[in-house]
This record gives sequence, C-alpha cells and structure tokens, in this order.
Amino acid sequence: MKNFARRWNLTPSLGLLAAALALVPLTLSNDFYYEIAILALFNAMITVGLNLLMGYAGQISLAHGAFAGLGGYIAAILTGHYGLAPLFSIAVALGIMALLAYGLARPILRLHGHYLAMATLGVGIIVSIVLNNEEELTGGTDGMSVESFSLFGHVFTESWEWYLLAALHLLVLLWLAQNLIDSPLGRILRSLHDSEKASASVGVKVARYKSLVFVLSVVIAALAGSLYAFFSGFISPQEAGFNRSIELVVMVVLGGMGRLYGAVIGAVILTVLPQLLTSFEDYQTLIYGAIIIGVMIFMPKGIVSLFDRWRRRG
Repeated sequence: MKNFARRWNLTPSLGLLAAALALVPLTLSNDFYYEIAILALFNAMITVGLNLLMGYAGQISLAHGAFAGLGGYIAAILTGHYGLAPLFSIAVALGIMALLAYGLARPILRLHGHYLAMATLGVGIIVSIVLNNEEELTGGTDGMSVESFSLFGHVFTESWEWYLLAALHLLVLLWLAQNLIDSPLGRILRSLHDSEKASASVGVKVARYKSLVFVLSVVIAALAGSLYAFFSGFISPQEAGFNRSIELVVMVVLGGMGRLYGAVIGAVILTVLPQLLTSFEDYQTLIYGAIIIGVMIFMPKGIVSLFDRWRRRG
C-alpha cells in the first residue's frame, strides 16, 4: 500500500482532504448549504491554480476572477446560442482561454511587481467592460441564463451530484498540482519565485516557464468558472468583476502562498465566513476586514502556518 501511494504520489494530506470531503455531506441539511459547499470547492480550484502562479512562480494576477467569468460565459454562449453539448463547450472554452492566456503572457509577464499587477488589473477591467457591453451575446448587465449540464446523457439536477463532481475535480487537481510541484518543473517555478536573474543565469528559459504556469492557472480558473456557471444556471458580469479577482487573491494569501492546501483552506474560510456573519449584517464588512487584518498581522505566512507550528511543537 505504501509503495502504491508513493508511486502515485498520494500524500496523507490528500487522503485527509478526501475523507473530509466524504464526511461534509453528512452536515449539509438542505440545498442552501450544498450551494455554499459547492461554491467553496470551485473557489478552491481557482485558488490552487492561482497559488501555482503567485506562491510558486512569484507572479501576481488581479484578473483571475475575469478569466473564470469569461470561461463560464464562453461555455454558456456555446451551449445556449450554438447548441453545443456542455462538455464540448467547456473543452472549447478551455482551449480559447489557453490561447488567450498565451497571447497575454508574453507581453504582460515581462513586467514585474506592481507593474505586473496593474497590467493584469487592466486585462480584468477590459474583460468586464466587454461582458457588460456585448448584450446580444452576454445579456449585458442583466446576465444570461445557462443551459443544464449533462454528461453522457445524464442531466445533473441534484445538489449532491454537483458536490461529488466538484469534489472529484478538486482532488484530481490537487493531485496533479502536487505532482507538478514535485517535478523538475516545480523546482524551476520555485527558482523563478526566488530570483529570475539567477534562474536565467543557469539556463532556465524564464519567459517560457512563466508563460506556461500563467496559461495553466488561467485554464484551471476557466474550468472552475465554466462548471459553476452550469451549476448556478445563471451568470452575470459580477462573476468577472474586480472584486471577484481581489477576493481570490485574498483567499490565496490568507491560506498561505506557496502551500497547495493553504489555498484550499483560504477559499473555504472566505466562502463560508460571509454566511456566518449574516446575523451581523450592519457590521459584516467591519468584522470581515478585522479578521483578515488580524490574520495578516499575526500569521503573515497564512493560516496554514498554524499547522507548521503545531507540528514543530509536537
């Protein structure tokens, strides 16, 4: 069993997460709670991809909300306006987003620091403007309805089906990401995070690998955005807005940059927390901000650093 786990790089953390995901439905009493859990899983998918870009390659993006929303819109338009099957629509949407990301990566990733952040912010704003103005395709500010999702003739209508689909996607994504990080490519990405000049001096083609991880993170965001659009049955430009991109970045930072499961923890907390604060509606934003500031002050490496402390003490 140990040899099997080692061969397929099945870590204890992945096993614990799989067990936790299997137990969560026992606590979900109605569709509302299922909806929150499913949204948390899709957010976790996006943050895992964003963490590869930010935490491992050291490149910031303030446009991943826009990329997720645009991927969802493309899949919804192909299904609703052109009659393509949902699965094929998602595949085409991912291909389009990969080409778009590659086209953007070369000029944008030549920038560094806050210049790179501003450039990705500009891309996100452009996407939001297009989605708001192209009313014939996107429905404009009112958004558009999305066809039901079907797979091999089976239409997904039950909440537990969507939860299972989202959980499986997250587990497979984490397994693939862990294998990538443990590979030579992962070591190259970490070297880019430490020093691009040092990496280039030993023969690393910096532009190529920065573009590769950017495309990968955008495709992951588009996949999660497409699946969520089919799950919700509706999509609006708010899904691709600036606030959405900032929220995703905060999830990564809150959980812990450069830690795969930290991104998952951050996504779950910032998806569930607003629901827990609904009884404090007048002070919700204040409490929400205070919690984030407190974590950033006392746990600058993210919430996952708490587990590191407990492990060292143990």
